[in-house]
Amino acid sequence: MSTLRLVNLQKRYENGFEAVPGLDLEIHDGEFLVLVGPSGCGKSTVLRMVAGLEDITGGDLLIDDVVVNGMGPQQRDIAMVFQSYALYPNMTVADNIAFAMKLRKTDKEEIKAKVAEVAELLELTAVLDRKPGQLSGGQRQRVAMGRAIVRNPKLFLMDEPLSNLDAKLRVQTRGEISKLQRRLGVTTMYVTHDQIEAMTMGDRVAVLRRGVLMQCASPAELYQSPQNLFVGQFIGSPSMNVVRGSVGNGDGDDLTVSIGSQLITLTGEAAHRLEGLRDYIGRDIAIGIRSEALGDDGTASINVEVDLVEMLGSELLVHCTIDAPAVRAIDSGVEISDQPESSIVASLDPRNPVKVGDRLQLTVDTLRMHAFDLESGDAIGRS
Repeated sequence: MSTLRLVNLQKRYENGFEAVPGLDLEIHDGEFLVLVGPSGCGKSTVLRMVAGLEDITGGDLLIDDVVVNGMGPQQRDIAMVFQSYALYPNMTVADNIAFAMKLRKTDKEEIKAKVAEVAELLELTAVLDRKPGQLSGGQRQRVAMGRAIVRNPKLFLMDEPLSNLDAKLRVQTRGEISKLQRRLGVTTMYVTHDQIEAMTMGDRVAVLRRGVLMQCASPAELYQSPQNLFVGQFIGSPSMNVVRGSVGNGDGDDLTVSIGSQLITLTGEAAHRLEGLRDYIGRDIAIGIRSEALGDDGTASINVEVDLVEMLGSELLVHCTIDAPAVRAIDSGVEISDQPESSIVASLDPRNPVKVGDRLQLTVDTLRMHAFDLESGDAIGRS
């Protein structure tokens, strides 16, 4: 098992494009860390620099506190699982798994024993004599995992390994990969664009935007305490509802937040949680409310009109119009819609008899409200 440390890691191409301007990140011994972000955010570039498949422009890459910038992929003792599986189609499953061991001229009996051990671990024993073309997508992915496991590497690197699988198989296979990683205890960096995949698999999740680390934390912390608007909107499904509002003084230590023509009062713990809003009194901010924080059990309420109802079985997603402009994170910062109304989503009890056109009074759990600066996008919390 090993540690991985990225110190001001940079990637700049000859045409001047800066894919990774300077990334600081540490992966602990035995940790499963997920890199997530939108397409083109630099996550695969980071993975390829760690693997030695991309040159490092600046900064340092350390494995077990040893700088490996100048080492080739073979010297770094890293096993990589690709999106395309990269299996040899003319070889059997057993030969694909054993390929790296044969290159190292490992003893035949040791190869045979190791392949049998890994095949049992991955439930591939029955298909060892088959070729990749005779396997399902999930089986091919497990073969690719097996080929990585037999090397006993210091690090596992996985580049969107589930993207070629259908939705049901993705759910099953991500669970298998998570259990396998915990069992083996190998330090793992996993890249995906799917935030649900990231949240369900990672010990910690690192969110990237344009090669810049927005936040690295446990899935629960990312969801409950995003450090900026980008993370707040990127993490979570449905995405966080974010609208423009303004801050005012309430009675005593209370604070008020206006959303369009509607006023929400923050009292007690809710006001303490967003104590930093006192610096914004009389100013506009971005207000974030997740769908499950809207319902029929809260400390304040807002009036909305129902536009769309989605029955998902375990919950009812109700899309509503509210009289406040939408706010969203963009590459250059924060964008405020020029439309006076916007759409928000509430997650309600599926037994709720809501229909399109209804006027609803949704309660707001003010203890789960978020606030963001309209210029920087940074979260506003306790001072």
